[in-house]
Amino acid sequence: MCGIAGIMAHEPVNQLLFDSLTVLQHRGQDAAGIMTCDQGRFFLRKSNGLVRDVFRTRHMKRLTGTMGIGHVRYPTAGSSSEAESQPFYVNSPYGIALAHNGNLTNADQISDALFRTDLRHINTNSDSEVLLNVFAHELGKQGMSLSADDIFSAIERVYQRCQGGYVAVAMISGYGMVGFRDPHGIRPIVIGRRQTAQGVEYMIASESVALDVVGFELLRDLAPGEAVYVDMQGQLHSRLCAPEARLTPCIFEYVYLARPDSIMDGINIYHARMHMGQKLAEKIRRVMPDHDIDVVIPIPDTSRTSALELAQHLGVTYREGFMKNRYIGRTFIMPGQTLRKKSVRQKLNAISMEFKDKTVLLVDDSIVRGTTCNEIIQMARDAGARKVYFASAAPAVRYPNVYGIDMPAAKELIAHGRSEEEVARLIGADWLVYQDLDDLVAACSELNPSITEFDCSVFDGRYITGGIDAGYLTRLEAARNDAARAGEDEDNAAIDLHNDSSAD
Repeated sequence: MCGIAGIMAHEPVNQLLFDSLTVLQHRGQDAAGIMTCDQGRFFLRKSNGLVRDVFRTRHMKRLTGTMGIGHVRYPTAGSSSEAESQPFYVNSPYGIALAHNGNLTNADQISDALFRTDLRHINTNSDSEVLLNVFAHELGKQGMSLSADDIFSAIERVYQRCQGGYVAVAMISGYGMVGFRDPHGIRPIVIGRRQTAQGVEYMIASESVALDVVGFELLRDLAPGEAVYVDMQGQLHSRLCAPEARLTPCIFEYVYLARPDSIMDGINIYHARMHMGQKLAEKIRRVMPDHDIDVVIPIPDTSRTSALELAQHLGVTYREGFMKNRYIGRTFIMPGQTLRKKSVRQKLNAISMEFKDKTVLLVDDSIVRGTTCNEIIQMARDAGARKVYFASAAPAVRYPNVYGIDMPAAKELIAHGRSEEEVARLIGADWLVYQDLDDLVAACSELNPSITEFDCSVFDGRYITGGIDAGYLTRLEAARNDAARAGEDEDNAAIDLHNDSSAD
């Protein structure tokens, strides 16, 4: 899970990109980067850290130009080294920069072919660099000058070579900005525009909220297999570059990843989470009609919307029982069990009067490793709760994600191979209820009936792109498990052309 943004404007884009990355910060807190293009020359600033910490005034002054792309990152199968922060850049052909969200499931095979056949060198473990080099190689086949047709032809061949779930935004020096989405539409990407006195400006981003904050109007989502190209004259070109494309967006975006004020593929995230709460309330009524719940308390922040709807439909009091320290990052994306566990107590504090002598239903958006659930349930008991029930607005997460979300190795997923009762015992809950997958799908599809299928692989183990076998998952597990991450060399770094990496 990462956040991307690209802007083609008539004014400097450095501040616009900074502002858009700030509201995409929830998609990645590991690293941030911006690259701009000014008179054919690229200028780059990227480093580990939050957007507000990576970019100082001196960096912003150097990011000149009216075209630029930005990225916020968190690591999946790659490391957290600064060398793997984005955007990436290659100088041949033309000069191309790219920022990417998602995961190429055949990156290892492509990387080998790039070296042996395409004679291109990959300098990191990032599949984003692989995608950039594939794009660059295919673009180089088009000759000395580029038309829109040439760019789209190159992207058609990118789709033929690259499997998985991915979106990207790129700049081609002297030609313009490009965005594209994988043929399954798994990861989100939108395009917006705004009219200025100088003319029309265009923006590409992971979520519509990034458009909102800098005054761009949402035009639409990119279709699966679609590419868009904004040339240096500000003309927008688009083409469907994958003939057998079909829309199967990642349903976990609606559960947790996206901001509630975003709209993805015609689905309002806030409304989808309201529906999730309603569906979950209906299930509780079915399986525990004589429940003794005194109060519903959300685990902030992403579960609030679902929890409030659940409480209203059950006719139970809703209360804010936990206060959140907003200066602690999202525990879901923190590497290492010890760090995640420690951060829970730093992040949340219980208000005792909302728990004392009550049967409490805690509501969270999902349960992944179970570490935070266990800590939070114990906090509720320490605050005086008589019983602690736990509700997940999502079904049980039983399978790893291969399309760009850092869901860990299967053995680190608390629900993998376990029943609800077993999970309840492990997290210390008196009772546990999960959302049914059919209800989760309905909560989203009811808001856009044209979407007939979602990527639900973390819940049902069905990988819609194909090509995911036991061997692939074994290799993924070796790369993603906490033990492997504990041994990562965080001091590995590379120097990029025009990258101001000086210490702050």
